[in-house]
Amino acid sequence: MPRITPNLWFDTESLEAAEFYISVFPSSRITNVSYYGEAGPGSAGTVLTVNFVLDGQEYTAINGGPQFTFSEAISLLINCADQDEVDYYWAKLSEDGEEGQCGWLKDRFGLSWQVIPAGMGEILGDPDQGRAERAIKAMLGMNKLDLAAMRAAADQS
Repeated sequence: MPRITPNLWFDTESLEAAEFYISVFPSSRITNVSYYGEAGPGSAGTVLTVNFVLDGQEYTAINGGPQFTFSEAISLLINCADQDEVDYYWAKLSEDGEEGQCGWLKDRFGLSWQVIPAGMGEILGDPDQGRAERAIKAMLGMNKLDLAAMRAAADQS
């Protein structure tokens, strides 16, 4: 079965972005950097692509120019084990970026992330519809997700 590698399009910041991402995620590294040659279309000697691994997942980043930018139509979802992980990834990735609603943020490069605590699916999918709705209502008022606060809201009658 083929491996699927997300390819992220940057204007000129692919190496800077990859270096930032590997500083945030454990067990991560840059595996290759390629450069434009005389044939272009970028300036000879400037970074063309960066291959990197974030905690076991391979990525490629390309400096393709300003024609395309990121949107929320694609995001990278981080399944966090606990609130400490949510807090860590939220702080690191939102620094110089933009906080969004319901666990979404854009990093300083414009890439969208969802920072999700373990157990969120259970509380949002609670068979008791009232509990689930109270949890959803609480979530809609949050930027960074707080599972304990969502559970507390779900338990209120």
